[in-house]
Amino acid sequence: MKFEILTLFPEMIMDSLRTSILGRAMEKGIISAKAVNIRDYADNKHHSVDDYTYGGGAGMLMQAQPVYDCIHAVLTEDAEKIEEETEKSVRDILKERKQTRVIYVTPQGRVFDQAMAEEFSKAEELIFLCGHYEGIDERVLEETVTDYVSIGDYVLTGGELPALVMIDAISRLIPGVLGSEESAPGDSFQNGLLEYPQYSRPAVWHGKEVPKILLSGDHAKVDAWRLEQSIERTRERRPDLFAAWEAAEQERIEREKAEKLRLKEERRRLRELNDDRSQGTV
Repeated sequence: MKFEILTLFPEMIMDSLRTSILGRAMEKGIISAKAVNIRDYADNKHHSVDDYTYGGGAGMLMQAQPVYDCIHAVLTEDAEKIEEETEKSVRDILKERKQTRVIYVTPQGRVFDQAMAEEFSKAEELIFLCGHYEGIDERVLEETVTDYVSIGDYVLTGGELPALVMIDAISRLIPGVLGSEESAPGDSFQNGLLEYPQYSRPAVWHGKEVPKILLSGDHAKVDAWRLEQSIERTRERRPDLFAAWEAAEQERIEREKAEKLRLKEERRRLRELNDDRSQGTV
């Protein structure tokens, strides 16, 4: 997986990505990440990328051309046929590269969740566009952005922190990034529920004991206990998630019932057909 983050503050991005699990994944070559400074594509000596907004209003707006040139450069830097590629527009290049997505980090986008993280983890290249000030000129967004994504209904000073949040969530779904391949499937939201409580040594701490079921060695009972805890925790802490899970679970049960009835009816018809054949009526 290749991440490219277009930003006015590349150090902020790379200092974060080089640490902990993501840093190790980068060292192993499982993922790659590069922060690109949009100011490098400004066409003035002061490397200014913002200006006043038409129509008035408070704050400055990031201009279209530096952003467009930055995205275009990122898309064409590894092209085998540089001259041919650089003549194409960003829109044309993205049409050809189905596995490349340009994500604009904005509170106006779809709210990021685990399902979206899984969707993005299947791409080959993700380009994150981080805005600042009052945002970015709408015209360049129309020409370049494939996905508008938010991490919540609040406003931050820039897109760097949301981009880092998404990169972290996406990366841990890529095989080899986590130390254990069993870690991600057990996380909260993977099955529509919050994760169950977990415990480590010592078995007794501040007078509180680890639930005895976890010490039993009976994996089936442990799994059942964990599911029960996940359901109860979701019911208490996230009733919205619980309602969605409960509806999906009911739908699953109804599907299973319908399938059992279908199979039962099919077996009945086969028995009748066999009886007819044995009696010579068919």
